[in-house]
Amino acid sequence: MEKIKTSGGGPAVVALAAGTFSVVTTEMLPVGLLTPIGEDLGVSGGTAGLTMTVPGLVAAVAAPAVTAAAGRLDRRPLLVGLMVLLAAADLLSARAPDIEVLVGLRVLVGVCIGGVWAVAAGLAPRLVPAASVGLATSVVFSGIAVASVLGVPAGAFLGAAGGWRLPFAVVGALALAVAAALAVLLPPLPAERATTAGAMRALLRRTPVRAGLLAVLLLVSGHFAGYTFIRPALERVPGADAGAVGTLLLAYGVAGVAGNFLAGAAAARRPRRVLLVLSCALAVVVPAVSAAPRGTTLAAGGLLVVWGLAYGGVSVGTQSWLTAAAPDAREAASALFVAVFNVAIALGALLGGRAVDAASVPAALWLGGVLALGALVTVAVARRPVG
Repeated sequence: MEKIKTSGGGPAVVALAAGTFSVVTTEMLPVGLLTPIGEDLGVSGGTAGLTMTVPGLVAAVAAPAVTAAAGRLDRRPLLVGLMVLLAAADLLSARAPDIEVLVGLRVLVGVCIGGVWAVAAGLAPRLVPAASVGLATSVVFSGIAVASVLGVPAGAFLGAAGGWRLPFAVVGALALAVAAALAVLLPPLPAERATTAGAMRALLRRTPVRAGLLAVLLLVSGHFAGYTFIRPALERVPGADAGAVGTLLLAYGVAGVAGNFLAGAAAARRPRRVLLVLSCALAVVVPAVSAAPRGTTLAAGGLLVVWGLAYGGVSVGTQSWLTAAAPDAREAASALFVAVFNVAIALGALLGGRAVDAASVPAALWLGGVLALGALVTVAVARRPVG
């Protein structure tokens, strides 16, 4: 094991980050392309939206399923194979003749998202010395944060320049390059133990693991309950035209990348303290944005920066908690983490939408704050994970 940790760990970690960037960019790509996809394929915006809904739901099932099916297969060829499958799905999506084919290909994307994320999330401790695990985990998860900041806007830009099919082709080529990098830079990574459905059920009997997964569910669903409707919330701020809203969202994204690294450095040593701080910050700042119409764009920007810093640390913070809670079953814990994370995205957007329909946009933000408060209580009363 020590040999793995000293043979090119840094470049291998960067290659893993490129992998997480590729799968998350592919997942989110339709966000900026729904209108041209619908117009070109002759379907409504709601039907085109299935290209977003389907991969997230499939990923929630695929994360535990792929890791269990992989058994004792070396994780290097598994990751390379998943990236090649992602490249094929993207390149074929660029030539999809109708919405049925495109949605079918997005099912394959969901399999890749769940598999790559679940396997890559727990590999940092196997690639670098213990003192560098926090930073390495942050780098792996930075692919997710950077995809949210750069991947989606870049896809929208390419779509405006060359049509919606071009971004899929470009991301497909990127996935092929990442597959080659993983094949060259990753050392052999034999499975530490076979990840079975029984092993995952056994993990759920551990109180710290259940607490960590519940914190993931509450924090991520709380975030998406509010963030799904952040644009209409910001449009109510005096002077916040389309350009200003775009700038505010960019500031949020940059803060999210920074929060990922700040939390990662601390969470490797004190995951409980980090999650308490993040939960408290989100419980306060998400509802506070509902008061933005009574302030200025500068005040709204300040709130979004705090929101970005806090949520940017959620992935790496909760992953660090689960790694400490299950050091003997990191991959199984990661598979459960990815499954719960993707369910929480869908649940948060659904609950936020219900709150908007039943009351107002601020109601969705207050709901997000309440869910984050639930995470704060969960972490505060939970047994501390022991690494």
